[in-house]
Amino acid sequence: MADLPKVDKIWMDGALVDWDKAQVHVLTHALHYGSGVFEGIRCYDTPEGPAVFRLTEHMERLARSAKMMRMPLPYTVEELVAATLELIAVNKLPACYIRPLIYRGYGVMGLDPIPSPVSVVIAVWPWDTYLGEDALKNGVDAGISSWRQRGVNASPPQIKSTGNYINSSFARMEANDHGYAEAILLNEAGFVCEGTGENIFVVRDEIIVTPPVSDGVLEGITRDTVIAIAQDLDFDIIEASMTRADLYVADEVFFTGSAAEIVPVRSVDHREIGTPGPITLAIQEAYFNIVRGRDAEYEYWLERV
Repeated sequence: MADLPKVDKIWMDGALVDWDKAQVHVLTHALHYGSGVFEGIRCYDTPEGPAVFRLTEHMERLARSAKMMRMPLPYTVEELVAATLELIAVNKLPACYIRPLIYRGYGVMGLDPIPSPVSVVIAVWPWDTYLGEDALKNGVDAGISSWRQRGVNASPPQIKSTGNYINSSFARMEANDHGYAEAILLNEAGFVCEGTGENIFVVRDEIIVTPPVSDGVLEGITRDTVIAIAQDLDFDIIEASMTRADLYVADEVFFTGSAAEIVPVRSVDHREIGTPGPITLAIQEAYFNIVRGRDAEYEYWLERV
């Protein structure tokens, strides 16, 4: 993966700071205990200029994560949206990835995070699709991870927290060691959950299935987008628990996420699924038309810079 490209400014607690000066103390609470929440958002180059896809919904989810983590948010959703749009404009980026982060900062040490101050940062930078352009076209090989999804009563997956992604890192390293581009995690009951950073959809007999939130998946913004697109395209789509066997016999499988976008899965545990199927391709085409400003029906999902 390429080095992170630098831009001019990062937004930190209400101020625009030079990229190289956007630093924190080594005793920052979140660095030691994972006490942070974040979002991943994309801004796309459209015929009318840069536009962020579902920015307000992402910031609303960020605020919900902060609430569940008992982190008082010192800014409103509207202020965070405005700061993001200003930051993209200041950095003169036609398209970018956006990373807001709320974290417990420097001040105290110990497992109780409440006394630690809360800081907010927003960073933007150019970033291609997470799993690569070839993945969008030809799909990826995935494997079922030996690491299970964190339990809903251990570290709730509805909180998009920094600490929650440790097991995703374990699963991704294991997948790479085994020659897979991505891992698929099961929950403790053995049902299919998601990828390390993506939701998952399965197609069989022209019915689209995705795991319910109650099985331990993140309430993905792209997941919600795909459900809406599928319904608008008159596809049958349901939320239901699945086992790994449902992946092996699927007609189509695809990942969704703000970073990954819409990525077909061509094999699971060396069971061939094949080239991207017609339903995956239809949803993928509709998605990119929407985010790139080529479908006026969904213009309300775009927030212009």
